[in-house]
Amino acid sequence: MQVTTKAIVLSSLKYGDSSLIVKAFTESDGLKTYLLKGVLSSRKAKIKAAYFQPLMQLEIVAYHKNKGTLEHLKEVHVAYPYESLHTRMDKSAICQFLAEVLVHSLQEEEENVPLFNYLQASLQWLDTHEQAANFHLLFLLELSRYLGFYPDTTADEYPYFDLVEGLFLRDATGNLLLSGDELSHFKALLGINFDALPEIKLTKTERKDLLQILLQYFEIHLHGFRKPKSLAILNEVFS
Repeated sequence: MQVTTKAIVLSSLKYGDSSLIVKAFTESDGLKTYLLKGVLSSRKAKIKAAYFQPLMQLEIVAYHKNKGTLEHLKEVHVAYPYESLHTRMDKSAICQFLAEVLVHSLQEEEENVPLFNYLQASLQWLDTHEQAANFHLLFLLELSRYLGFYPDTTADEYPYFDLVEGLFLRDATGNLLLSGDELSHFKALLGINFDALPEIKLTKTERKDLLQILLQYFEIHLHGFRKPKSLAILNEVFS
């Protein structure tokens, strides 16, 4: 079946001497993997390898068999040309990191328009705003909303947050808990949008610690989730 859809690139892997295997999250069908034969061998090819940088926003014409096999692309166009996402070192590091997070988080080959719209809009926000340092923290927390484990804030006045149960508690239990400054930093991200990020004041150490907490939260709630290899690079950029 031929499909025209928007897509966000998650990863690209060289295959053989001249081909790429590309994972993308599509608006029409969720996660898809494409084989691009010969895309690295000819400068005159209509489909350019440069289209498949992490988190590029594309419009594609694809052939989808929907049988869990590698799919094929007929046409590729840039849907949103980034201004700074791949040229600023800090934003580029965030891109690499978040693309890896998404590879380990998104598994479904089915339409999820709200999630696609969130990814599209949040990345465009990052591209057009100076503030980058805390973007990945709020991005991860908001991503958990679409993956089904956003924190239950019903009792957010309580002094503990249970990472396993995903809710606030009056009393400490045997589960993994946040409290004190860690909890305060975690709560500062709840219920805000990206425009409020400049109000979040974190030291480099606090930012690094909060990122570790969020990744632990993902590890607890997503089967098979692994901490991205690019985490060390991201921490270095913001240290």
